[in-house]
Amino acid sequence: MKPAPFRYADPGSLDEALDVLVAEGAGAKVLAGGQSLIPLLSMRLAAPATLVDINRVPDLDTVEATGDGVRVGALVRHVGLLHDAAAARVQPLLARATANVAHPAIRNRGTTVGSIAHADPSGEMTAVLALTGGSVTVATPSGRSTVGWRDLFVGPLETSVHGPAIVVDAFFPALPPRSGTAFAEISRRKGDYAVCGAGVVVTLSENGTVSAVRASYLSVGLVPEVYDLTDAVNGQAADSADWAAAGELARTLVDPDGDLHASADYRRLLVGVLTERTLAEAAAEAVLRSAA
Repeated sequence: MKPAPFRYADPGSLDEALDVLVAEGAGAKVLAGGQSLIPLLSMRLAAPATLVDINRVPDLDTVEATGDGVRVGALVRHVGLLHDAAAARVQPLLARATANVAHPAIRNRGTTVGSIAHADPSGEMTAVLALTGGSVTVATPSGRSTVGWRDLFVGPLETSVHGPAIVVDAFFPALPPRSGTAFAEISRRKGDYAVCGAGVVVTLSENGTVSAVRASYLSVGLVPEVYDLTDAVNGQAADSADWAAAGELARTLVDPDGDLHASADYRRLLVGVLTERTLAEAAAEAVLRSAA
């Protein structure tokens, strides 16, 4: 199928882009990488009157890694974030998650911030934003504001960003000290949307025992959620913790839906399996980082 007819604008500045959004009203849609939007247009699941292409807007294509975290501009492609060594040192989940995003062709063009703004509950980067306690910066004609992940996602493919507004960057806080991460997903074919995925963070106390365990999942709920699994393994030694118990706890906390790809029970089973597997990996990394 072909998209419905639309007008096209390619502003050269952020102010110009916002002006176009104001003038076009609710019928305008922002285009960055387009790897989520273009298929929707082609299937006529979306039919905006105007596409506002922000690829000529300057200063939106940078990754800034500091001791506090990583700020990713709206035009940074997945592949750019994947290979950014400084970003991976500050927050390892970024490289681990982007490596699982779709196929190389899509990673080469798709944007990390665009994926977040798309708010697909099966998307890797929405889960990572939640798990890291991240936020986005939203530009409007009246100025900029910061929106935390809990306030951003309001439903599948729906965010709280409305009206003439552009998500100009996303911020992922740095990995805490004595912590490790892991990310894994199961899909029918490599690069397909995940039937289930898991990202986890394990934090150790100064004596090497487990002090905090958090997890977020893909394709399990309508919006990203962060689950505290600490009670299952709190105070246990990192190299012998009962990660199976943490996986079992996770299975009791999630409430997945079934669809043509997987039943709810199968997704719940995968949550337990992936949780146990990724927590063991994250704990091993936390031990290494604590010893460094």
